Amino acid sequence: MGLVTQDGARTSTAEDFRIIKRPLLRAALGESRIGHKHSNLVLVTSALPGEGKTYCAVNLAMSIAMEKDHTVLLVDADVARPSIPKVLGIGPAPGLMDILLNEELSLSDVILRTNIPSLSILPAGRSNKHATELLASQAMAALLDDISSRYPDRIVIFDSPPLLLTTEANVLAQNMGQVVMVIESETTTQRAVREALRRLENCHHINIICNKSRQLPGSYYHSYYD
Repeated sequence: MGLVTQDGARTSTAEDFRIIKRPLLRAALGESRIGHKHSNLVLVTSALPGEGKTYCAVNLAMSIAMEKDHTVLLVDADVARPSIPKVLGIGPAPGLMDILLNEELSLSDVILRTNIPSLSILPAGRSNKHATELLASQAMAALLDDISSRYPDRIVIFDSPPLLLTTEANVLAQNMGQVVMVIESETTTQRAVREALRRLENCHHINIICNKSRQLPGSYYHSYYD
């Protein structure tokens, strides 16, 4: 499936994500740490479905999990159409939505451990018609504060819904320290990209991955700030 694995070969994909993760780590925890709240919370999104955001979110999490000094929590925040279980072969499980709906549940109750010690997964949980409101709630704000500050070495990667498909992605983005927008090369229109970026206008640290590019590996990553 083209996914980065700890025991896999040194592929061009693995090298690409080594390049992609480095400025995100510097911004989150390194010398260039950005002065924004939740700088270690990274939202991976796209303008439209099918651009490869889940592929990039999983590979980014796997690549960061190879670091010696960081742990990773991969959150399936695409609560209407979760993709991470299908990609990683995970069955239905309680997750993000269940925590927000049930005060008796804690994060430790729903986090899934993996065979990679530095990588954990928070599933989306059961779907809910009020998902946008739940993600914008005080309970969600408290949860984000908790997962951002509980472990100083933790990077949290959120696989988000597409920006132009639901309002949930925009709500999530407002509480993230960093946003990575995946654009499908030669397919996504400039109009769609501009509209998606407009919805991120209140975000302070935005990065772009041009996915499925025919250019040389490592030549497609661009970061900019607004």
